[in-house]
Amino acid sequence: MTHPGFEAQLDAYVDGELATVDARDLEAHLAQCPECARFRQERLELRAAIKARVPAFEAPAALRERVRVAVGAAAGARAPRRFAVRGVWRPLALAASLAVVAAGSWRLALQRAAGETLADDVLASHIRSLLPGHLTDVLSADQHTVKPWFNGRLDFSPPVYDFAARGYPLLGGRLDYVDGRSVAALVYGRRHHLINVFLWPAGRGPTAAPASETRQGYHLLHWATADYTYWVVSDLGLPELGDFAGLLRQADSATGAPK
Repeated sequence: MTHPGFEAQLDAYVDGELATVDARDLEAHLAQCPECARFRQERLELRAAIKARVPAFEAPAALRERVRVAVGAAAGARAPRRFAVRGVWRPLALAASLAVVAAGSWRLALQRAAGETLADDVLASHIRSLLPGHLTDVLSADQHTVKPWFNGRLDFSPPVYDFAARGYPLLGGRLDYVDGRSVAALVYGRRHHLINVFLWPAGRGPTAAPASETRQGYHLLHWATADYTYWVVSDLGLPELGDFAGLLRQADSATGAPK
């Protein structure tokens, strides 16, 4: 048996489609040729990887019967029925697997695009809030004043904290509109910088967005907890903004608020 002949028959062999006589000849060759034995092992590993990672789809019985009839009419008695049918199903299965991969890539691309659009919307809301008279609806450094203000204005009660002792005082809050929904916006200060914290219940809208990015000189931090989606936006330096985001996470954990 030549090496090209071996490679041509290997797929049929590993699928159990090779005639008994030819299979014995191939096995005898494998026993004497380490190179071909390695090739077989690589092919088996590839086959196992594809089987493990690519979902299999069972064709409807009606489709399977139509394929059998078509193959039988084309091949006649020249090829064994089992070999012909399985030979047809292999490219069909490959086509189905490629379709699944393509659909998954398409969905991922849509999710990323939605995340990018959401980031644009959050940044636009932040910039809009910097216009005169748009920063707060309730101007207060008291978290016990800001939190109740949202009652009846939103269908959730946002957690509100004051970090004045850590250099990030609460300035107030407002209603904002992001990605087609009403959200809570909490405003904090850091020297001459303003920090907007946008939050809304988790599971509403896209979440496939970068955890940290910079646009137009503004830093955006994003994370999602079991109950809320958070976006923090400011022109404050990224290290300090990261510290502020850490304070939010710690406060949630310490008070037992949704996290």
